[in-house]
Amino acid sequence: MDPVRAIPIVAALLVAGAAGCGQRTDSAAADTTTPAMTADSAAAPQPGAPNTLTDAERADGWRLLFDGTSTAGWRGYGKAAMPDSGWSVVDGSLVRTGRGGDIVTADKYKDFELAFEWKVPPGGNSGVFYRAIEDSNAIYMSAPEYQVLDDERHVDGKNPLTSAGAAYGLYAPPRGVVKPAGEWNAGRIVVAGSRVEHWLNGQKVAEYELQGADWKAKVAASKFKDWPTYGTAAEGYIGLQDHGDRVEFRSIKVRTR
Repeated sequence: MDPVRAIPIVAALLVAGAAGCGQRTDSAAADTTTPAMTADSAAAPQPGAPNTLTDAERADGWRLLFDGTSTAGWRGYGKAAMPDSGWSVVDGSLVRTGRGGDIVTADKYKDFELAFEWKVPPGGNSGVFYRAIEDSNAIYMSAPEYQVLDDERHVDGKNPLTSAGAAYGLYAPPRGVVKPAGEWNAGRIVVAGSRVEHWLNGQKVAEYELQGADWKAKVAASKFKDWPTYGTAAEGYIGLQDHGDRVEFRSIKVRTR
């Protein structure tokens, strides 16, 4: 290039660079401080191959609750082992294939992040429970539930309080976040003390405070009022619901806080 012609180009680049260095976006402004770690600021795990952990996830403390090949680490609610039938590993997914009852993790969890993928057929209904205790015949009498649902075809999808991603019966998610039946959805539950967040497909869809004033008012106006230990446990099991429909789970992973 002719050196004389190059001078204006270099000058323009210098001006543009100076303007860029002086410009401050909202995200750059947010980076000037380092907030304390909260449920909001916790980063979701980055997607990799199903039922695996990336090196970054391992470094961040994530571990698999389902490896895609066995039901190790799970048992029936109120039982010492997995049900004899009803739950199977199918093509790398943990699948409710028949009547087997709800299942729970072997370990209890207090403050944690849970990430999972789920898929239901048309009209499918299931759920993910947390901080479950085995003081009653049914897991839903103690454990709050993250609703898993085909909103379009199941009757519960007509009510926002019981639609996909809801804190079942209490806190409603926005519409239009869940994917259609037959497609994989990414769910996430973040529990930090009494604060809980539900995430669906990368979007926060519900947040609430366990035993807060709003929570207590909603519980008092719901069917849960009849169950005194509902939502009161400081730690408990993570559970997958047998609601009578086929449901598939994979990439179930957790890290404690």
